Amino acid sequence: MKRVLCVVEDEKDLNELVKRYLEKENYEVRSYLTYDQAAMHVGDEDVSLWILDIMLDDRSGFDLIEAIKIQSPGVPVIFMSARDKEFDRIIGLEKGSDDYITKPFSPKELVLRVNNIMRRVYKDEITRILIDGYEVDENQRKVFSAGSELELTTKEFDLLMLFIKNKGTAFSRDQILTKVWEVNYYGSDRVVDDTLRRLRRKMPNLSIHTIYGFGYRLG
Repeated sequence: MKRVLCVVEDEKDLNELVKRYLEKENYEVRSYLTYDQAAMHVGDEDVSLWILDIMLDDRSGFDLIEAIKIQSPGVPVIFMSARDKEFDRIIGLEKGSDDYITKPFSPKELVLRVNNIMRRVYKDEITRILIDGYEVDENQRKVFSAGSELELTTKEFDLLMLFIKNKGTAFSRDQILTKVWEVNYYGSDRVVDDTLRRLRRKMPNLSIHTIYGFGYRLG
């Protein structure tokens, strides 16, 4: 089951950009543009993390975090703001935020901060997936065979997770490049085939159903 993240940001383009990057990490993202939209969902029990802009129409993210903490005190919160002021950071910490990132920021940096918080807060939950005799620890991004860790590159692991989580879905090479590599990656589509061949050498027990179950074919 995908983790649910809520993004509250009144700049629509930034909201969409953050949403797209987080969805690439296999999160389910719910986007809200106003305080009132978000306030209606502070009690949603399936939310794992909130990302809040401080300035929201006529209210603030500081008001929103108070409502969130009343309903779900254990759910982590990240503030993002154009105001790089120590005063705002202190208020955020006092109200229970877990992190604070200043605009403009790299979406990759935000994703890393989100992943770090998710691993820390939910570290005690079972995160290993059993597939074809292998154990895949999604949070730690590690794969084990008979108790020994396999050495996979970042993209090999990302490609493996795409296989595991999208069985029955057919993707083109271009779609795989978009999902596993950068959105604007312009390298040869052979990189998909080469990465898959390396993955198969390292994990020879992966079944054909696992590898090809979502419709991709070497060619």
